[in-house]
Amino acid sequence: MSYRQNLEQIDRRIPRTDLSGHDKAVFILHDQLNLGVWPDWIRKEKPLLIFIESVAKGNALPYHKKKLTYVLSSMRHFALACHEEGVPVYYYATEKHYGAGLEELMEQSLMHLTYMTPSEWDSRQRLQKLKSNYQERVQEIPNAFFVADPEEWKPNIKPGYRMEYFYRDMRRKTGYLMKNDAPEGGEWNYDEDNRESLPADYAVPEVKGFELDEVTKEVIALVDQKFPGHFGSLENFNFAVTRQQALKALDEFVEERLSDFGPYEDAMATDEPYLFHSHLSLYLNNGLLLPWEVCERAIQAYEEGRAPLNSVEGLVRQILGWREFVHIYYEALMPEIRETNFLDFPEELPELFWTGDTDMHCMSQSLKPVIDQGYSHHIQRLMVLSNFSNLTRTDPRELNQWFWLAYVDAYEWVVLPNVLGMSTFADGGVLASKPYVSSGNYINKMSDYCKSCEYSITKKTGKKACPFNYLYWNFVDEQREAFEVSGRNSFMVNRYDKKSEEEKRAIKKSTEEFLEKLSRYSLDQG
Repeated sequence: MSYRQNLEQIDRRIPRTDLSGHDKAVFILHDQLNLGVWPDWIRKEKPLLIFIESVAKGNALPYHKKKLTYVLSSMRHFALACHEEGVPVYYYATEKHYGAGLEELMEQSLMHLTYMTPSEWDSRQRLQKLKSNYQERVQEIPNAFFVADPEEWKPNIKPGYRMEYFYRDMRRKTGYLMKNDAPEGGEWNYDEDNRESLPADYAVPEVKGFELDEVTKEVIALVDQKFPGHFGSLENFNFAVTRQQALKALDEFVEERLSDFGPYEDAMATDEPYLFHSHLSLYLNNGLLLPWEVCERAIQAYEEGRAPLNSVEGLVRQILGWREFVHIYYEALMPEIRETNFLDFPEELPELFWTGDTDMHCMSQSLKPVIDQGYSHHIQRLMVLSNFSNLTRTDPRELNQWFWLAYVDAYEWVVLPNVLGMSTFADGGVLASKPYVSSGNYINKMSDYCKSCEYSITKKTGKKACPFNYLYWNFVDEQREAFEVSGRNSFMVNRYDKKSEEEKRAIKKSTEEFLEKLSRYSLDQG
């Protein structure tokens, strides 16, 4: 089936309207799929809503096939829902980027266009170019999909200003989990209560998926035909693609997994990629769910005695605290932050990130759900995948690019701060106070991965030793400056210095032998 034939299926559901019959239009990006946050006049006046599928955008990186399917299917479903509610819709596809696609439409009509500030930098630049070309006919309005106004907070983004300060101010501002001026329960966060490993045979509820309808089947066929060489698998796609389905997924999380989310927030377990995590980030990041409604549903569960405070506070901190904070960081530091590489790591991404082929059980368990579903939870992302990238001297910009294309919930505004700021310390300590690296002991403590691994967690060097063990100590020795900048882990440098010369030589030998055998692959090669 050609792309044109695929689009004809959309046209049958949403008959193509005549552009000349509309003097007002609104461009809806693929991550702005909720009219509830748009100005009231749009719902009252019902201007023409324009949606654009851009092949150039889909090919900008070899995005995960499920990511492309999710983006296109949720956008098509939203456009169809708007049409069924009586709002005029113009659904358009172009081989070009959507900025050029919009320019084509502007040339065909005299309509005045409104768009909301895109969350991602490149999209913003394209639409600002359109705005400059059609100054009197194009209006930009602020992005309303976040709780915090970046303009209010951007001046704070500098070394020493941490998420915790921002989070407390946001709690005061919203009143979430507050009693007068004090935090609910007397503590601002309950992170210390949220670091338990999963007990053996602990029952983990299934994350229920959604059946494919004809619209999603059409998108899967399109992605398979148009983007065949992209990353990941198309099999077993089951994400929510409508607002109603996303709300059902929220209900399921609150009822079945929220209570245990807190204690096992940092846990990892074999063949359990979801555990008690919400798996709602992909819906939050394109507008099917809104951040305040997820926070308020969790708080309601706490107030009704259906979820403990440590779990609810942990979720609120991830959304109201971390998610909002990294958005502001992105707004404050783009575009220069894209090229940051404080530790000056030169290496290409290890090939196993693309294939999942490795004898390291923790890496296999963290990569398999990414390849299969475009998902792994935040501890796998931070303390396994990013940790390994750091310890193998991988250029953090390559890791950032991989995260962006590999995860269904990934947009540059959320991935870049988490990778370049948080997990790799590439910004030199603006976002985080230390490099996030560890030996295999942390992974062993928080998971059952090491029990089924070809390598031994108890061995520190040598062929059968857990690579995280010697790679970690080698990193400590080589990156003394990073530990001195952070100030928090200088004692680890002291511990390394107290090792015998024989131990140090064994660490270096094991590290170099491992890195020599580690295959690398860059997108530039493909």
